[in-house]
Amino acid sequence: MKCDKCQKCSEQNRRSTHRTEEEKKELTKKLNIIEGQVRGINQMIADDRYCDDVLVQIAAISKALKSLGNHILESHLKSCVAYNVQMGNLDTLEDVMILIKKLQ
Repeated sequence: MKCDKCQKCSEQNRRSTHRTEEEKKELTKKLNIIEGQVRGINQMIADDRYCDDVLVQIAAISKALKSLGNHILESHLKSCVAYNVQMGNLDTLEDVMILIKKLQ
């Protein structure tokens, strides 16, 4: 989303989302946990762990990624989409519908 908060968005002619440091910290923490889980599966494969154990960890990672995605989607709807609709940009709603279809 282009914004009035910085010149960076205008100069680079791109959409961006400005997150608070607290939001960035929370998202980074979740991503670091997921990254650790992926490394754990890599080690499980190297250690010839039983398939069931590996699959359970893969399911846990999938759930964690879905949860993270839902968190970001909720934030997107409450901030970026709401802002654009308030500014009269109703094309944003079509963009959201396309995004939701991609996420299914």
